[in-house]
Amino acid sequence: MDVAPLVNRGQNPAKASVGEPFDVSALVFREGHDQLGAEVVLTDPDGVRRPPVRMGDVPDQLLRLSASVLADAEGAWTYEIQSWSDVIGTWLHDAGIKIRAGVDVELMFAEGVLLLERVASEGDLDRGQRAIVKDAIKAVKDTDRPVGARLAAAESDALTQVFAEHPLRDLLTVEGPFPFFVDRQRALFSSWYEFFPRSEGAHVDETTGKVVSGTLRTAAERLPAVAAMGFDVIYLPPIHPIGEINRKGANNTLTPTPDDVGSPWAIGSRYGGHDTVHPDLGTIEDFDFFVAEARRLGLEVALDFALQAAPDHPWATEHPEWFTTRADGTIAYAENPPKKYQDIYPINFDNDPEGIYAESERLVRHWMSHGVRIFRVDNPHTKPLEFWEWLLGRIRATDPDVLFLAEAFTLPPRMRAHGAIGFHQSYTHFTWRTGRWELEQYLEEMSHETAHLMRPNFFVNTPDILHAFLQHGGPPAFKIRAVLAATGSPSWGVYAGYELYEHLAVKPGSEEYLDSEKYQIRIRDWEKADATGETLAPYLRRLNEARRDHPALQLLRNVTIHSSDDDAVLVFSKHVDAAHSPDGKDDLVIVVVNLDPFAPRTTTVHLNMPAIGLDWEDSYTVHDEITGQDWQWGAHNYVHLDPHHEPAHVLTVRRNA
Repeated sequence: MDVAPLVNRGQNPAKASVGEPFDVSALVFREGHDQLGAEVVLTDPDGVRRPPVRMGDVPDQLLRLSASVLADAEGAWTYEIQSWSDVIGTWLHDAGIKIRAGVDVELMFAEGVLLLERVASEGDLDRGQRAIVKDAIKAVKDTDRPVGARLAAAESDALTQVFAEHPLRDLLTVEGPFPFFVDRQRALFSSWYEFFPRSEGAHVDETTGKVVSGTLRTAAERLPAVAAMGFDVIYLPPIHPIGEINRKGANNTLTPTPDDVGSPWAIGSRYGGHDTVHPDLGTIEDFDFFVAEARRLGLEVALDFALQAAPDHPWATEHPEWFTTRADGTIAYAENPPKKYQDIYPINFDNDPEGIYAESERLVRHWMSHGVRIFRVDNPHTKPLEFWEWLLGRIRATDPDVLFLAEAFTLPPRMRAHGAIGFHQSYTHFTWRTGRWELEQYLEEMSHETAHLMRPNFFVNTPDILHAFLQHGGPPAFKIRAVLAATGSPSWGVYAGYELYEHLAVKPGSEEYLDSEKYQIRIRDWEKADATGETLAPYLRRLNEARRDHPALQLLRNVTIHSSDDDAVLVFSKHVDAAHSPDGKDDLVIVVVNLDPFAPRTTTVHLNMPAIGLDWEDSYTVHDEITGQDWQWGAHNYVHLDPHHEPAHVLTVRRNA
């Protein structure tokens, strides 16, 4: 009963990635007092059944059994839970009690011999295992031996291992198969960097004094710096023609000047629609060059997919039925009160769904043909869930490597639903979690409660979101949020300007940037920042290096929350054992963060040692991946974190000999 992981009672596949360990569990019980056994059996996309994995008790959860499994290939997998009456375990339990008490001694040995003979005849034993069983039969039968020696032969470690590998499965029952889908590793582990191509390489014309837009070619010149910071996904907002009707001016004003460039999310104009490159950015050949240059540097291009249209998009005249017409005959523009988007028409999926569905698939496949294998989907929660399930299913059927990130800052059930029906990653509410208790709660939720259906991507900022913590916390706040995102989630993201500590809001109480890049070109002096050292880029690079060096940071379901004596100090760890680590080595990372950007904090942190594979008395060396310092730690440890020097420890554990 209560099998997990299941999504929509098994109607949709649970999530996994290549090489990602995850737990399969269930409540398993039987009548009476006899022992039982249970295993998980995976079946790969080729229909090959993998060796079973024995399930064991889950501490503090009565009747729940669990096994950690992993899949090593992309595609559609299933798992079964097989349980049986464990006659060997029952005999070992009863014999250990009765024989030591002198009750039914020879009868118990006789029953044991029968079971051993069954193992020898039914099990697919190799020569060594067969010899172990035969020796045990001989010893148990030998009445000249002391009773204790005969029982010891039946309870030997070698024989127990044979029983574990070749159990007698009486009264076998099977639950399943249950589906899960295994995606490529980047669906789970990725580091995103977002920039607007029109800002990269933009400059002021010395003759006219006007800002000249950057292009895809000039934006490609910024890619080496992004790759040097350790990012592996470069995300581009829409690169399509921008509408001229109701175009927004600087800071979202309704009174643009002729030189205002408008919002890239107001897609479509006389120059074309979603399948066209904005002429200021270049041509489709320039986009192909950008993708190729990114790939050469180890970066994948993620492209924004925003199903909406400017009033002068070709759709507005060719398919007016795709929009909502109001009582006065006008087409309704987008609203999210009190916000208004007069430059955007939302699509009405109730009108001509067949046509809208077909056009959407055509657009995705168009950009796929130009090298895009990742899409960041804008506002998916404003479109029907069944549409996304259909579209993502169609793409997965032919191109399972194509990934979709859901940008939906909406209610948690809806966010989870997007993950359930196929989105590979999801934006989250991480940005608004700043206190210790809410961060602890959110890390638990993301890593344990919803990991089977929703993979988080912790963006520290976006063009829409400049949290008050960053507005007022100074450079320490930017470090704090970067550490939390880069270590708390295997996928995280940064919007350009974060490394320059951009923190000015358009007005008090707003999360909108002053001079938002959504509505105007922003020229940044990257060379000056590098020369003066007024940049967070080296810090971001160090975080991404630590992520790549440590498999524990590449996983989601392995977070353990620890405690400290200071409510402003968060402590958590991520651990992967040698059996599930890509390099075959145990990896343990402990993260300690001062959440107060204004003041130093001195406290004691308390670690749950058994939860991270250590004994309470263990002493071990920790190495700070940021500062390079080493300390000797145990279960209880003194820390001092000054946010103006270094607000966090990212500690890797080196176990003492």
